[in-house]
Parts: sequence; C-alpha cells; structure tokens
Amino acid sequence: MSRVLHTAQALVDVILEIDDLPPRGGNANVRREQKYAGGAVTTLIAAARTDAEAVHGGAHGTGPNGDLIREALAREGVILSDAPRPDADTGYCTVLLEPSAQRTFLTVYGAERQITAESLATLDPQVGDLVCVSGYSLFAPTREPLLEFLESLDEGVDVVLDPGDPFADFPYEVQQRVLARTTVWTSNADEARALTDLDALEDTPEAIRRRLRPGAVAIVRDGDRGCLVFHHGRGTEIPAFPMTPVDTNGAGDTHTGVLLAERAFGADWESAATRANAAAAIAVTRRGTESAPTRDEVDAFLS
Repeated sequence: MSRVLHTAQALVDVILEIDDLPPRGGNANVRREQKYAGGAVTTLIAAARTDAEAVHGGAHGTGPNGDLIREALAREGVILSDAPRPDADTGYCTVLLEPSAQRTFLTVYGAERQITAESLATLDPQVGDLVCVSGYSLFAPTREPLLEFLESLDEGVDVVLDPGDPFADFPYEVQQRVLARTTVWTSNADEARALTDLDALEDTPEAIRRRLRPGAVAIVRDGDRGCLVFHHGRGTEIPAFPMTPVDTNGAGDTHTGVLLAERAFGADWESAATRANAAAAIAVTRRGTESAPTRDEVDAFLS
C-alpha cells in the first residue's frame, strides 16, 4: 500500500485560550494553557488513525519539545526516518485561541529547520507514495534542501502541496519549481484566492490545476461549505458537515491526513474528500492539534 510521508516541520503548539486579542501594548489573561505536538504531526496522526502507514522525515531535536513530538508520533505508530539533532531542541508555536475559534500564531524556530536533501531522502519515497510539503518550508534555510529533494524524486511519487499563507508571496520562480513537481494541491479558500487573484472560489481549482503537473488534482477547502475537487477537467463540490467549533486549530491538517490516507487505500478523490470533510468536522469539536478521529469514528459519523 502507498504511504503518507511528510517533509515539514513538527512543532510543539502551546495553546493559550484568551477572551480577546489585546491591543498593541495591551494585556490579556489566559484562561487555559495546553501543549500539543503540532505542525506535520497533525497530518501524520490523522493518516495513522485512518490506518495508513505514516512516516515523518523532517528534523527533530533533543530536549523536552523533541521528546513530546516523538512520544506523540510513537503513540500513533508513526515512523521517524531521521535521527534527532543532538545540539538543539524542537521549536514551538504559541497559538492565541479566541472563543470564536480564531487563532493567532507566534513561531519560534528550532531543530526542525536543520534539514538537508540527504536527511529528507531517509524517507525513501517509492512509486505511489504521497510526499507532503508545506509552504512554510519554503523559507530559508529549508527552501533549497527541500527543492533539491523534490526535484530528485521519481516521477511516480505524488507530491502533495499544502501551501499555507506564505506561498502566494514567494517569488514566481520558487512557486514554479514547487508546482512543476506537485500532483496534489490542497489548501483553504483564502490560499487559493491569493495564488490565483480570483474572487470566485469555484474558479480557483481549475486555475491552480493549470500550473500543476499533468494529471494533478486541486482541492480547495471552504469551511462549512465543504471542499471543491478538480481533476480530469471537471470540478465536484463535496458538501461539509457543519458543526459548532471549539477549536479549529489543525482542522485543515486533519482533512489532509485523512484525504491522503484514503487515497493510499485506493479511494477516488471524491470519496476520500467526503471522509476528510467528516474527519475535519469531528476534529473542530475537540480541543488541541491531536484531535483527528479514527477510521471507526468517521464510519460512525457518516452512518
């Protein structure tokens, strides 16, 4: 069976629940604090709980943050292909979470940025595997090692791009080096509009698809409207399962992990997206970034 492989940063998420963001120079009291393994971990956990083989190839550090990452992945049976970095701990992201479930991020870099093309190659991607890439890895110093790794992959390896907020602002040449190797685009609506400069969301997947490799698929999520799947010259709207959210952190990564796990099992894109929509709906009703449901939970939800 195909595997779900991830190249991106595994970070510790420090979730601070507040009533409102303070004004500049102001103050806010934290009602609740939690620490979770986040970043690439969320996607990998979602894939593993869907019973796919999941592997992390990004760098991780030694210290309490690195330990938390490794413990979270080990609990889910996710494999680490690379060894810990002995001279640095894993970084962390402080997440300011408001009652509306809106989030604000502050990121501190650590050992997760210490990748090379050779360290990523420990993933050993095979034909049919799905290699996940994050737009956040396209900042220095991880940009060139990642691009070198991607451009070395066999043509039969699927490259899955989660562009994130920054992708549309990278130089066109950097975008093209990534998109020329991308076979699966999966993003939210704002990220799709930012890349295409189109206001009509339904037009964005086709426009994105034209910049990808032949035979690629473009998937655009739009919250409680569901997602759009565009491939083979046609687009399909996959309805959502609206829920009252308590924490949207990690919902998109959960969607991606389940989507790719279902593809690894041989599902068509529309069926995979339906189950991914269901998994994301469940995830937003739970706190934290390790909120992905199991395959059985998704089955029960859809029934």
